Amino acid sequence: MLGKITSQIPEFKTVTFQRGFNILIAEKSNESSDTDSRNGAGKSSLIEILHFTLGLSRLTDSVLRKEALKNYSFTLTLDWNSKVPQVSVTRSLTKRNQIVSTPNAIDAGQHVGAMGSATNREWTEAIGRDLFSFPLNHAGLSARGLVSLYVRRDSQKGFNDPISTFPRQSITEATTNIAYLLGLNWRLVSNYQNIAARERLRKELTKATKDPIFGLVIGSASELRGQIVAATRRVEELSTEIKKFNVVPEYESIQRQADEIDEKIRNSRMRDAADRRNLSDFENALASESEPDAEYVFRVYQELGLVLPDSVTRTYDEVLEFHASVTLNRRTYLETELAATRNRIENRTEERNKLGTEHARLLNILNEGGALDAYTEITTRLSTAEAQLDSLRSRFDTAKKLEATKSEIKLERLTLKQQIAQDLEERATQVATINELFQRFSAALYSPDREAYIQIDPLETSLKIRPHIGGEDSRGIGQMTMFCFDLTWAVIAHREGHGPDFLVHDSHLFDGVDERQVARAFKLAVDICEQEDMQYIVTMNSDDLSKTETFGFDPNPYIIDPKLYDTYEHGGLFGIQFM
Repeated sequence: MLGKITSQIPEFKTVTFQRGFNILIAEKSNESSDTDSRNGAGKSSLIEILHFTLGLSRLTDSVLRKEALKNYSFTLTLDWNSKVPQVSVTRSLTKRNQIVSTPNAIDAGQHVGAMGSATNREWTEAIGRDLFSFPLNHAGLSARGLVSLYVRRDSQKGFNDPISTFPRQSITEATTNIAYLLGLNWRLVSNYQNIAARERLRKELTKATKDPIFGLVIGSASELRGQIVAATRRVEELSTEIKKFNVVPEYESIQRQADEIDEKIRNSRMRDAADRRNLSDFENALASESEPDAEYVFRVYQELGLVLPDSVTRTYDEVLEFHASVTLNRRTYLETELAATRNRIENRTEERNKLGTEHARLLNILNEGGALDAYTEITTRLSTAEAQLDSLRSRFDTAKKLEATKSEIKLERLTLKQQIAQDLEERATQVATINELFQRFSAALYSPDREAYIQIDPLETSLKIRPHIGGEDSRGIGQMTMFCFDLTWAVIAHREGHGPDFLVHDSHLFDGVDERQVARAFKLAVDICEQEDMQYIVTMNSDDLSKTETFGFDPNPYIIDPKLYDTYEHGGLFGIQFM
């Protein structure tokens, strides 16, 4: 049970709780002005302080974010366990991640000492372990989620839905927590969370594949299948080329020798071409060479005899002999040049044959092998091709999973639905107890003839847990449906050791509820506290509370100190003025 709440704030009004039924009221004082409102008296602030001292991590929309409070701390005293009967936990708004426990009830592995300090996360884990008796493996359960059921926050729309305690809470998480409190197979129910997480991931990836950029990274399975075939072939070709590759140590030197021989062969052929042209000229000149015409010599002699002086004339025989000599010398020259040219052509042909043989040998070496640099380049290309193939295969697997996961998830959901349906049949007694208790509470508020039940049905996406009381479309009946539901799981959890022995409701739960039902609800809460040895805490405005007396409920034995007032400066819970 909860003991008391204190604060370092000098003006803070310490709240001391009692066993059983507790009412914290906000009175309208004689000094209050028309502009004062009991909405600022501190009823909801009490709820925020309880959450803060019980591990609240974020102060979204909380009064505790006010600048005037930032240097203060709050202390909650509450019953703990058999080893530590009572513990006081202090948490500062300045150092929100530090929790001081007196005595040390946070670290279960250490001896209980005079005081212990821990992080807020460790404190939250201790709450799950000791207040809610979490097993060692409790994946799917949330200690903070359960606290938010026991102490609903109006600032987080905690009274809008009986299952969820804040708008963005996943239904799979909320129903797992409720299933735990109701004594159902919460481990089986928590599988909905795993499937929902996979479905979210699948949708995100599917959406991403449609993105022009990310889509190229993954692609479709049909496209990738063809790309893998081509990439595999490329890897095989490069692997075969490497197996056949013979590294030639002096590859560059042999390449240069082959190039030099090729150059010699080309130059030799060019010289042959020139000699063959000369050879043709020589052969033509030799074929046209003949003895000079004697008559021609005579005519020339006569002509010369007429022209030249007598001192230089020669006899006909001398001229004829000279001409014969010239002709003979020219033929001899042509024949010599013709033979030399043929000889050079033959020699070069023989040399080219030898060079050609050597050139072929060198080319064969080069064709069968290669340089180390060439080998390294091929191996690099193979590594790149293999990496590309691995990437394609990985993308292909991802694409296949995306295409197949949708069907797999649907099958898993159907399987889980069947498993839970079978489990509920096996737990028929527990389901009956849940409904009997809920119907008993509903009958205490309304007529026993009014339909009342808790629907527990496995769906494909979650376990549906929904309390019903006939006429719940009415706001007032809807609020009382939540009251009976909260009372049901709180009693069952306390009986089975899955939850603490207190339940706290803000006055917002009773907004719009008929005074008769409010009075009956309080009478029921008093009876349950006595029968189940539990504690129920409610905050109320005094004028609303007084209306319950008309219907036979006497609140006076249950009103606790302090009484809060609507005077702005000092009447509220904090006792100080802040904006």
